[in-house]
Amino acid sequence: MRFAIVESGGKQYRAVEGRTIEVDRLPVEAGKQFDIERVLLMADGDEVMVGTPTVDGIEVKVTVVDHIKGPKIDRFKYRPKKRIRVRGGHRQQYTLLMVDFIGKPGEERKVEKPEPKMKAEAVVEVKEEAEEAPKTKKQASAKKETTAKSTEKKSSTKSSPKGKKSSK
Repeated sequence: MRFAIVESGGKQYRAVEGRTIEVDRLPVEAGKQFDIERVLLMADGDEVMVGTPTVDGIEVKVTVVDHIKGPKIDRFKYRPKKRIRVRGGHRQQYTLLMVDFIGKPGEERKVEKPEPKMKAEAVVEVKEEAEEAPKTKKQASAKKETTAKSTEKKSSTKSSPKGKKSSK
């Protein structure tokens, strides 16, 4: 798996081929392709190239997928007994970038698909096993027995009618 550490807007991001990254809003239209110039590190398996401060001859090609908004952050200042109540908020603008290629200019390689997460596969296998095991007759009869027992308890615990006192 090939990845690079790139800088955009004064912040550093880990760019992996075939995945997306969220960077601060860029003045580029959705669907356009461009290169990120500041590549600080590139790693391909065991081979690691560290820049001083940037790696020369390596380019990261990205495509703008969309412009999105981050979560809303609310701010409220309150000082009791002083009539100070200040409400404010912020919602950051982001650009979603798809990393198409990391490497030397003119280099031809296929983008490796990232491995799927193991959690999703495990959940699918568990659901399939649950569907394959149909209910047996024992499970159905066990339910009938428990309902019969609960009705017996209800009928035996009835109290005497209202208005009549029980003598002991």
